[in-house]
Amino acid sequence: MATTITIDPVTRIEGHLKIEVTIDTVGGLQQVVDARSSGTMFRGFEIMLSGRDPFDGAYYTQRICGVCPVSHAMAACTAIEKGLGTAPPANGRIMRNLVLGANYLQSHILHFYHLAALDYINTRGILDCGPWGPQYATPDMIGGETAAVLVGHYVEALQMRRKAHQMGAIFGGKLPCVSTFVPGGCTEVPTAAKINEFRVLLGQVRDFVVNTYIPDVQAVAATFGDYSHIGAGCGSLIAYGVFDLDSSGSTKLLRRGRYTNVSVQTLDVAQIREYVKSAWYTADCGNLAPASGQTKVSPDKAGAYSWIKAPRYQEAVYEVGPLARMWVNGDYTLGISVLDRLMARALETLKVADAMAGWLDELAVDQTGYAYLAVPTTVTARGLTEAPRGALGHWVTVADKKISRYQVVTPTAWNASGRDDRDQPGPIEQALLGTPVADVDQPVEVLRVIHSFDPCLSCSVHMLRPDGRRCTVVPLQGLPV
Repeated sequence: MATTITIDPVTRIEGHLKIEVTIDTVGGLQQVVDARSSGTMFRGFEIMLSGRDPFDGAYYTQRICGVCPVSHAMAACTAIEKGLGTAPPANGRIMRNLVLGANYLQSHILHFYHLAALDYINTRGILDCGPWGPQYATPDMIGGETAAVLVGHYVEALQMRRKAHQMGAIFGGKLPCVSTFVPGGCTEVPTAAKINEFRVLLGQVRDFVVNTYIPDVQAVAATFGDYSHIGAGCGSLIAYGVFDLDSSGSTKLLRRGRYTNVSVQTLDVAQIREYVKSAWYTADCGNLAPASGQTKVSPDKAGAYSWIKAPRYQEAVYEVGPLARMWVNGDYTLGISVLDRLMARALETLKVADAMAGWLDELAVDQTGYAYLAVPTTVTARGLTEAPRGALGHWVTVADKKISRYQVVTPTAWNASGRDDRDQPGPIEQALLGTPVADVDQPVEVLRVIHSFDPCLSCSVHMLRPDGRRCTVVPLQGLPV
């Protein structure tokens, strides 16, 4: 008999995600036969930005997520710069890369140790307190002395994340939410002392990545080999590219492209559409390119189950994230699965750290990274980058020096999307299908698949009261909702 279970909320992620899975026995194996991914928070930043100064985008959108705010600042600034046909000075480009790189390091370390690792480690008898408990404890989990060592690395990883934040704050002003990114570049001026301070911290974090992080991921992979065949999902990957290596933006550390049908192909961003069949938005918000996107809510819409729209490329489902970037770049092509996501992320961390060491050598000491830009009267443009979790795009239209339209398509919009107009499940939904579940009362296997994507649903305003009653949103006098 089929059993439907709901994990609400999914813990150890950013934001509020609900996953509903139906488990049944197929061919003698108890497994997931259906899945629903539901974003339970309304993302209203596009509405907030309407009518505001175009330069506000870099600051408002950073508040979408405290884990990856740098990527939003980068996308927002890039959109304005692309619209004006300009680019930051070399120092500005390099410092942006360094701050974004620091954000990658802290986020990837966070993901493995503080969000995903507890799906594989039994800490009972080692640490019987929060945040390690309560937890599922299944027979396949790592225990004993090895678990104790990994718990020690969990604590050490907290220190490494702090160092990565310190590193990013040197040229970002502060973290989370940088203050130096503006259209026109980065307002910080690199000094020899700042470069040296950054280099010391980078060396410490890199040593942890090489000597602890990557070996720990390899150890988990050796113990949980079955997960190299679990969680494949849609099998197609998209990356926008990130870390510009020249002023044109045409050469990147991790290039733009898509993987499908056993080959890497070019990416035409104009082929992206968002669908809303399963999302709480009005029908006219669907089947639109992000540049024409609309954000009109319909919380009582029949058949909908999520606040997440469904981005698609040429109507097909694509996954985004570190695995997509590394695969498109040719750095990792072993497979698409739970373990492949963990390993590709760890190896990307080292790739970015090594590149950052070289970028430090390229900085011109005591020279500005900023060139003044006037607020544009009219702009229609997009800013594409990669957040730690995957492809991020900001589409902006400016009229009369005010934002008239703003649309953000986040990595988790791709990965945690629901059914589209063709009734195709999103990447996480597809990845869950066929996942074996030994004990429906402890469905840790489901969590392992979900956490491998590192979903992030942090956003703006709850649209439900805690008691389940609908919440009416009333605009404050003189302010948009």
